[in-house]
Amino acid sequence: MRTRITIMKAPVDVLTMHETIEIIDDSIREKRSIQHIVVNAAKLVHMQSDEELYNSVVESDIINADGMAVVWASELLGTPLPERVSGVDLMQELVILAADKNYRIFFFGGREEVVSEVVRKYTSIFGEEIIAGYRNGYYKREEERAIASQIAASKADILFVAISSPTKEIFLNTYKQELNVPFIMGVGGSFDVVAGKVKRAPKWMQKRGLEWFYRLIQEPRRMWRRYLITNSLFIFYILKERIRKFFK
Repeated sequence: MRTRITIMKAPVDVLTMHETIEIIDDSIREKRSIQHIVVNAAKLVHMQSDEELYNSVVESDIINADGMAVVWASELLGTPLPERVSGVDLMQELVILAADKNYRIFFFGGREEVVSEVVRKYTSIFGEEIIAGYRNGYYKREEERAIASQIAASKADILFVAISSPTKEIFLNTYKQELNVPFIMGVGGSFDVVAGKVKRAPKWMQKRGLEWFYRLIQEPRRMWRRYLITNSLFIFYILKERIRKFFK
């Protein structure tokens, strides 16, 4: 029986990377549709005021902790998570799994030049057999159902969606039955990383939860306000939750 904890009213699965991959592999092999999502400090903060985003997250089948801040918060609240399971790392592991198990992937999201570069890179490494199809993430709201039909027609085993929150979560929650894909996962900005458009923080910064600072250095004018507000609110909510637990 899988264990879940609660952080800021949101469920998070107590899973390692290996355990997460095993669950996903089983679902694909059994053609049993499941939706995966990751949460970080920013998403947990936005969920406090965005009911549609909140519902889209909590209705997912697997919810992993993407950021080290969430892992540290779980420890502070007395319900420690075993490790961080970042979305970009999980995506990379699942591409390897697809090549090994003959699964096929549909890539949806990002700019056309980005998603096509992701497909080109993976094709050059693993062969075109793993590619079920791809589409950029720029569309009108009335095109959503046609996109869902395109993905379903591809007969993909895995769907990666690289669209920003909360659009990604809402699209997946709305159309997950029509998509008819065994495993569905929102991957945020992972396509940009794979395509070489965005550089990840060094490993030592990732382990110390400093990826946000690395992004801030890269794009200070765009990111400083987001991180100042969301990080401050995240700390506030976690301390508030810790105090409430202490006085229970």
